[in-house]
Amino acid sequence: MKEYLLIKKYYGDDTTSRSGVKLINHINEGLVILDKIGASDIAKRAYCLHPIIQSDACLSENYDFDFRGIAPKVLIAVTEYRSVANEYLSHRKIHTIDDIRLSPLKDVNDMLIADKIQNRKDFELYHKETHTRSAELGEYFKNWLQKLKIDEAFYQETVRMLKKNHHYK
Repeated sequence: MKEYLLIKKYYGDDTTSRSGVKLINHINEGLVILDKIGASDIAKRAYCLHPIIQSDACLSENYDFDFRGIAPKVLIAVTEYRSVANEYLSHRKIHTIDDIRLSPLKDVNDMLIADKIQNRKDFELYHKETHTRSAELGEYFKNWLQKLKIDEAFYQETVRMLKKNHHYK
């Protein structure tokens, strides 16, 4: 898949600063989750590219990124993902999960499911007891998964599946 090759080249051998896990792991595990939930090819391809423009800094830095050959639906999903995901970040206080907007596009909501499950798993593995904002982050992931209608049993089953296929530090 062209999109996977692009993100693999973009990430290279870079790792996360706190846990030392290769950045591509986020994509690899997200794709496994997308397979598990029966997501479309568009969602998988867009998920591969979402980090390139997700944050404002990345969007600015990668404004001239060569997206030639990427299907318009994939680019729309990446852009919509950016919009929805950035509306509710962990520092935003909400009163109810109704304050979280989902996308009208199933592909984007599937991408959010993969992202939030994968990020929560990494948070619990590497940062839960040590991160200064641990309580806020725990609540943030709980809110997202509740909004996306992902119950705890499905989350735990997915984490077990991911752990079975990966060696963690």
